[in-house]
Formats: sequence, structure tokens, C-alpha cells
Amino acid sequence: MEPPRDGGFLQSSCAAGDCVASLDDVAVDTANESSEEESTGDREEDTGAHDEVTNAKTEIPNEQLPNTQTVNARRPDSLSVPAAGEPGLWTSQGNGEVKLRMGESGLAAETPLTIHQMFTSAVERFGDCTALSWKEGEQQKILNYRDYYQACRTAAKSFLKLGLERYHGVGILGFNSSEWFISDIGAILAGGFAVGIYTTNSPEACQYVAENCKANVLVVENHKQLQKILQIQDQLPHLKAIVQYKDALKEKRPNVYTWEEFMELGRDEPDAPLDEIIASQKPNQCCTLIYTSGTTGQPKGVMLSHDNLTWTAFAISRHVRLTEATQAQECVVSYLPLSHIAAQMVDIWVTMKVGGATYFAQPDALKGSLVNTLKEVRPTAFMGVPRVWEKMQEKMKSVSAKSSTVRRKVAAWAKDVGLQTNLTKMSQNGAVGRTPLNYRVAKKLVFKKVRKALGLDRCNKCYTGAAPITKDTLEFFLSLDIPVYELYGMSESTGPHTISLPDAFRLTSCGKEIPGCKTKLHNPDEEGNGEICFWGRHVFMGYLNMADKTEEALDSDGWLHSGDLGKHDQNGFLFITGRIKELIITAGGENIPPVPIEDAVKEAVPLISNAMLIGDKRKFLSMLLTIKSQVNGETGTPEDELTPEAVELCKKLGSSATRVSEICGGRDRAIHAAIQEGINRVNEKATSNAQRIQKWVVLDQDFSITGGELGPTMKLKRPVVMKMYKEQIENFYKEVATPSTPDNPLPPK
Repeated sequence: MEPPRDGGFLQSSCAAGDCVASLDDVAVDTANESSEEESTGDREEDTGAHDEVTNAKTEIPNEQLPNTQTVNARRPDSLSVPAAGEPGLWTSQGNGEVKLRMGESGLAAETPLTIHQMFTSAVERFGDCTALSWKEGEQQKILNYRDYYQACRTAAKSFLKLGLERYHGVGILGFNSSEWFISDIGAILAGGFAVGIYTTNSPEACQYVAENCKANVLVVENHKQLQKILQIQDQLPHLKAIVQYKDALKEKRPNVYTWEEFMELGRDEPDAPLDEIIASQKPNQCCTLIYTSGTTGQPKGVMLSHDNLTWTAFAISRHVRLTEATQAQECVVSYLPLSHIAAQMVDIWVTMKVGGATYFAQPDALKGSLVNTLKEVRPTAFMGVPRVWEKMQEKMKSVSAKSSTVRRKVAAWAKDVGLQTNLTKMSQNGAVGRTPLNYRVAKKLVFKKVRKALGLDRCNKCYTGAAPITKDTLEFFLSLDIPVYELYGMSESTGPHTISLPDAFRLTSCGKEIPGCKTKLHNPDEEGNGEICFWGRHVFMGYLNMADKTEEALDSDGWLHSGDLGKHDQNGFLFITGRIKELIITAGGENIPPVPIEDAVKEAVPLISNAMLIGDKRKFLSMLLTIKSQVNGETGTPEDELTPEAVELCKKLGSSATRVSEICGGRDRAIHAAIQEGINRVNEKATSNAQRIQKWVVLDQDFSITGGELGPTMKLKRPVVMKMYKEQIENFYKEVATPSTPDNPLPPK
């Protein structure tokens, strides 16, 4: 079915060794205790955001965007409830069905498949190819597609024996592993819902998810995660069993099983009951729940159908031109949290679609071991959230700063050549004439060595998503001949909606939509910024048992409203310009998107780790700042010690500071002056006086997931920060007079 056309814009479809020598000890403070999140921009608990921009009709001239038609920009009313017995475009019932958004031709017309159908097709074509691989001690274990499928069937029969009921959840709480994948697919085959749970969740948060999906079985990684469940099991009336997939049980308890015991339960069970359930499954029924991070409220269970997963995997694999294992096998490293759709889509489903191999990183991947795994596996595609790329950048800069003058000069020359060559290639959409000689020399001297040291020498598809990435980081890697391609989407769009490609990307753009999907900018302003809306077979079924929230997210024509603001350039590339709920509306009535200003400050003052703009309903803008500091490898808590890069920056600014406590509160005059100078430079480029930062303060600790300021995908939890630092914020506005110029006098000596 084609989307209705009455709702807004509609668009169719260093020296190498020095740079990375010590990257193996890079610590990335991202989501899991053992790992972290995105691919895609997760939808937060603000789905009603678009209601703020629904009361105007705007006609936009055709020439503003390519391949668009002028349409009514008014947001249609919420979806009506479908007639009895007739599937509609949405449902909030776990046992419900939906009408698929089929197209008449192209990828959108592809025959719908269940997970079982896609899996058996992969087994038929790639049966003897490696599907999963992991390390046990020094030994590399391998599971081919044929054995992988049989293991999932066995797990499905075990779940049924434990009492898994149709349309009930199997919660999975742990770091990425073969057991995680087998539990996920086994739950789906058995007619249940696969439900990933963030490993950083508190017992109370685990209880909410498990109860919300009526989990009959919970699969946990180890004793630490088991303890969370044991604390809340008496609050889970549907729970029948717990399975621990790593380590021996420390004590025997009723209905708690080791992985071996669990798999043994189903090994000799007859196939007929399972086959009957599999045969009854339809592509338009729910099979997976992704729980949103709930940055401002309780998480919502995003219902994804078999078709959501199988079609999106198919569309992505075609769009990014992955090769099937019959030609050359794609390899990925699984380390981002599987409770998020990005990791599931890349590591499980897209890889299965093309017969690729998924290699599991160690649980301490983001505390230092990821680069070792990358060098061993040498993946052909790699997905990193912005924080992963930023940490790599920081480490490489830190190591490079300690290398010899000659090496630094060679690296600087090569990076300049690399950036100019790749920017030229980008502007020509990947088409270049004869490769410049200086680029070929730089590639041999520097770029190849950098890629090899990172384990990315075979990787021609490096991606980033889930949160905004700075232009500085993108240019840094581009200068090293490693283009990092942005993608954008949400849990509600089964992962990516737009993806950048080698022959179609622009810096800071998240690319163009996947073929078979459509983008609409709702209620655009005079600059072309409107709410980004999605249409396609990747759009979710609804929120489990939340009809009201579902109706807020989907309009009456079935378009998914993202809550994100964006615009297209003249070539159709999508740029995210803000988030509706994040817009600051000053006391003077000016609408200000905070992210561009925050990014500008971080770029102007590299010492800054996080920046949060304040000013909603206020007379002027102010800002909370944090400094780049070391992170505790075990707890993920920011420490007082500055990062090596931050220490070097301080030295250049004439400061001997090595700790945050020596800087915060204006204690270090040199740093204070440097920050003010950077903010002055940002203010000079402000489009109006209202967009100037008048006051700021450096906090005594960086933001973190463990501290509560950041969500699982490293996105700023603005309402939480507002509450946590209420006193500092109120101090900005104690004076009656409104300052008209930056007012941050140097502290007294």
C-alpha cells in the first residue's frame, strides 16, 4: 500500500603506529556494564511532541526540495481503530495483527517472511558457513548455520517445556553471546516475544519490563544479573523459570537452570508441537519487543513484527550492498547492547540474511579489549555509537602527541591530504578521476597502517548512529581515510530509516532513506525544518498495551512521527536539526534548538566533554559544562583525573591542572579564560542576541550513564540533568538585571 499524500513534504523513496599503538587500552564508558548502544536514534519518552506543531497549514513551494510535491502540512488526526476482524496499520495488543505497508514494486513489494522462513532459507544456502564465533579461553568456537538453527529449535522446545505461553515474553539480560542469540530466536520460534533487557537496569527496571511483557522465562548472563531477578521474582506472577547462561550456579534453587540443563530439557522433545506453532506464525504478528530507554518516563514496549525484522534486514543488505556468503562472507563484531534494535538488526538479522559471520567480543570490550577483537576478526563492517568513535579519536590524539616531531609532521601532512581527497570524492558522489599521487603516498605511509592497527583493514563499511556525532570526529576519521557513515532511525522504525553510502554521503547528514521507505517533513518552517516522519514496512506495530501512546506516535494516515526536526538539502540528504521536545523557548518567545550550540561549544573548547544549554522560559541562555575525565573501568563512573588528552590541552593553555576539581568553580584562571574565549567565538556566530550564551559553569563531575545524566545510548537526559543541577541553574538567574553581554568575570586571585 502507498502512503496517503495529504500530510506534508513527501519524498520518494598521525604516524600510523603512534596514532593507535595503545588503542587496546581505550575505555569507552557506554551502556552495558560490559557494553553500550545505536545504530539508530532511539525514540525517547516524548512521543506526544509532535502535538506542539500541529495547528498550522503551510504551503511550501516545489523548488525548496527535490522530488517533492506541495502538500498540506497539517498533521492528520490519530489513527482510527480498525474495524473488527480487519487488521489496521497498528495494534497495541500482543496477539494482534497489522496491515503491512506493502508497495506495488521494488523492495517494498518483496514477499513477507517470518523469522523461521528467513532462517531456513539461510540454512539452505549457507548451512556450512560460520554463523557465530566466540572465544573460550584461547580457543575459538564456531557454530555454522545448520547447527545454529538446530540449537534455536532445541531452545524453543525447552522454552515450551518450561511453560512459555503464546505471546508472552522471554527476557534476556546479559552481554552478547551465542546463548543470547539462541534464546532470542528460540523464544520467537516457540511463539513468544524476544525481549532484551539492558544490563545496566536496576532490579526495579528489570521488574517493570518483565512484568510488562508477561515474561514466563528470564535468561540471565551470570550471578550478578541473577541476583537482580531473585530480588524481584515475587513481583513477577508470570515468571516460571530462570536460566543462567554463563558460569556455574552458586546455589541450587527451584526453577533456576544452567544453560546446559536448559538445553537438555528440549533435546528429546518431539518436533510436532513446535512445528505446529511455527506453521501458525504470520509475518504481520509480533515477535520482538524493544523497550525504549524511557528518558522521561517508563519505557514503552515497541512491538516489532516478523516482517519488520525480515524486510528491514533484506532492505538494508541490498541498500548497503552486502555480499552473500556464497561469494565472500561478511564479518561483524557483536559488542553493542542487544537490548537495542541497532545491535539486533546488524548482529542477528542483517548478518543472517546474507550468511555473514558474527564474532562476539569479550564482555570488557568497551573497557579496553574491543580493539584486540577487531584486530583478530578484521570485520568487513563495523558499527560504533559516537562515543566509541570519540574515544578512539581521543586515544589516538593522546598517543600521537607523545610521538616524535617528524612522525607528527608526517601524520599531519597525510591527514590533510586524506581529508581534502575524501571531501573531493564526497562532493563528486564517490566518483574520482586519477587518484592524486600524494594520496597514494599517504595511504602507504599512514592510512594502511592506521587501519591495520585498528583492525579495520578489511572494513569498507564503518557506521555511526544512535546519537549525534560531531563534525570534528567525522573529519578526523575522514582525514585518516576512514569515512564513517551516519545512519538515522529509531526503535519504532526497526532500526535505520536513512543510511549514508560511499557514493552518497555528506558530513553531518544521516543520508537518504532506504529504498521502499518514504520521508515526510511535517509542518516545515521558512528554513525547511520540519518534523521527520517515516513510512514503510519498517514502521512498528504499536506500543504493547499502550493504545494512547501508539496513537500519539502514528497519525491517521499511518506515518510515524519521530519527534526529531530535520531538513533536506538540495540533493535530498537529510540533516537532523534538533528535537521538538528539546527546543528551548525563551521568555522572549524565541525558539532555539540546543544541540547545534552545544556542539559548537564542544568544538570551540576541546576540553569540554558534555555541554547542556539552559534557557527554557528564561530571559537569557546559560550552559552547564563538564570536563573530559578518566572513567572507572569497573563501575563506569567518571573520576576526578583528567584524560591524557585533557592534560595536554591544559598544558597548552598554560595550566598545570590534572584534575577536574582543580578547574571547576572557576578555580583555574587560565582554563576559565580559555572556555570564555571559546564561548565568545560561538556567540559571535549567533544568529540573534537571544542565542548567545550569557553564563556558564563547569560541574565537578562528567555526565555518565551510572550518574543518571545519560541514557543507554549516551543521549542527554535533559529533564534529569535539570533536576540534578537545579541549584547551579537557579544561580544563573538570581540577578534581576538581564545581562546583555557574556558576563563571566575572572575569579579573584
